[in-house]
Amino acid sequence: MSRVKPHLEFQRIDLRDGWAPPPGYPASIKQKILASDIDETGKTGSRTRLLRFDPGAYTTAPFVHDHWEEVYLVSGDLTVGNDSRGQGGEIFRAPTYACRPPGVSHGPFKSSGGCVLFEIHYYNKST
Repeated sequence: MSRVKPHLEFQRIDLRDGWAPPPGYPASIKQKILASDIDETGKTGSRTRLLRFDPGAYTTAPFVHDHWEEVYLVSGDLTVGNDSRGQGGEIFRAPTYACRPPGVSHGPFKSSGGCVLFEIHYYNKST
């Protein structure tokens, strides 16, 4: 399947509607896809999204992706490295940035007060 990431000029983003939990995430964490042509099976393309944690939301296990991931904490707080009950870890506050190559374990994550992340996921031809 050949997808093409769309050409989009500046447009207003509706931050109220269009959010859904990514597969495998709790319902208290939702994404809003801004643009995507990512093919995780074929390991091509990229995705740009917003990821929103409700206050108190957390994940329970680390993540490992086979693609690059860049993350900018736009607003709120994000705890990195909590346990499976949402306890512990290191707290970061906006503005904070991370860039992770494929294969790097990261997380779990929690947000006490809620947060919004801007994320870019992409495959390189060499990955």
